[in-house]
Amino acid sequence: MKDAYIAAKERWARKMAGQHKSTPRSADRLPPGQHLVQNFPVLDLGVRPEVPLEKWELKIHGKVENPVTLNWQQFMALPQFKDTSDFHCVTTWSQYDMTWEGVAFFTIADLVKPKPEAGYVFFKSYDGYSTSNTLSNCMDDDVLIAHSYNGNQLSKEHGGPARVIIPKLYAWKGAKFIRDITFLDRDNLGFWEVRGYSNTADPWTEDRFATKGQPPPGFP
Repeated sequence: MKDAYIAAKERWARKMAGQHKSTPRSADRLPPGQHLVQNFPVLDLGVRPEVPLEKWELKIHGKVENPVTLNWQQFMALPQFKDTSDFHCVTTWSQYDMTWEGVAFFTIADLVKPKPEAGYVFFKSYDGYSTSNTLSNCMDDDVLIAHSYNGNQLSKEHGGPARVIIPKLYAWKGAKFIRDITFLDRDNLGFWEVRGYSNTADPWTEDRFATKGQPPPGFP
């Protein structure tokens, strides 16, 4: 984990200096079973919480040396990161070259300093949503907590004030309306993972469901 972290952070540092682009997950840019769209469809739990910036908080805790709770001003005061990546939704649409701005997950990790036993990250949202990820997936050089999309503040419809972006996984792994990041020493399944979705969510293997080919109840 240490060597992979160092290598990923070196790539991120080169990217921040304008010397590196994200390593593509596959030579085939469009994952199998996906189709390209030009718009940005809205998918959520049907709850879009109203979170005024003066009341917004992001709690970061768990298996870390320095747990913190950031308000909006403190979050925005962290080093800012802009990245362009592709976006893949499990409902079969993809969009290329979406530009996000926010705080890189590397910056979050440097701030709280995960303990050696931390191997998983659990995200919780203001709308009650949750999702689980491995720490290694979160420590990729294109993962961030985004507050802006294509130069504009992230709207409530798309998960504002801030949402998690993990481009190389299906988009449900990146929680909208983020409010809590917990570093764990064990996996903890989130909202869709306990309802039949895959826990690994790799678009290039069509890793959509826990049982291949069997959509969970209620899948659109």
